[in-house]
Amino acid sequence: MELLRAEGITKDFDGKPVLRDVTVSLEEGELVSILGLSGSGKTTLLNIISGLILPDRGKVFLQGRDVTGKPGQISYMLQKDLLLAHKRVIDNVCLPMVIAGMKKEEARKKADVHFSTFGLEGTQMLYPAQLSGGMRQRAALMRTWLCSRGVVLLDEPFSALDMITRGQMHEWYLSVMRSISLSTILITHDVDEAILLSDRICLLTGSPGMIREEIRIETPREERKDFALTPEFLGYKRRVTAALRG
Repeated sequence: MELLRAEGITKDFDGKPVLRDVTVSLEEGELVSILGLSGSGKTTLLNIISGLILPDRGKVFLQGRDVTGKPGQISYMLQKDLLLAHKRVIDNVCLPMVIAGMKKEEARKKADVHFSTFGLEGTQMLYPAQLSGGMRQRAALMRTWLCSRGVVLLDEPFSALDMITRGQMHEWYLSVMRSISLSTILITHDVDEAILLSDRICLLTGSPGMIREEIRIETPREERKDFALTPEFLGYKRRVTAALRG
């Protein structure tokens, strides 16, 4: 079932074309990567899908409803975790629900039962400075998911992590997606990351940015533990790299 569709998105800034006729869809349980070089309009596209800015042309639909230019409909996590240093982890995670009007204790209760799912059991009363980088990202992802409708937008959420932690986070995120039926659009400029995580990769290239090719990764996500060491992975990497260069 198609959950999200951004159709015919076109955007200029001060007369400079940034995106041209970009269409991206997301089905239930999918992870779709938007892969492109710097300056191709990836973050602009997510800002439009999230409702933060309006497209010049095109529409965004969530479960068939027009949500173009309506922020708060689709959860969006930026590159930085943006946890507030003076608030405990549980209150950071609950913050969007409290802002939306939920009582603090009710929000804490709703969040608390999910800490183990996100690998954060026992951190509820800690402060962000007491967490590792990977744990901070998990907390930020949990906060994003708690106020989602089963769809999240992620803007390079693992880019600040070291290689080992990033690999662990990749495996962890795929397991969380399966356990809580999450659907994801991920922005990345990391070819390996896109291949390891995605069901489909949309290559956003050029200036203005356009979807030049869509590549489906046929190997099931649950079978990708050592996928990066296989000839299949290298074949996808060659194809993606050639398309980006082209």
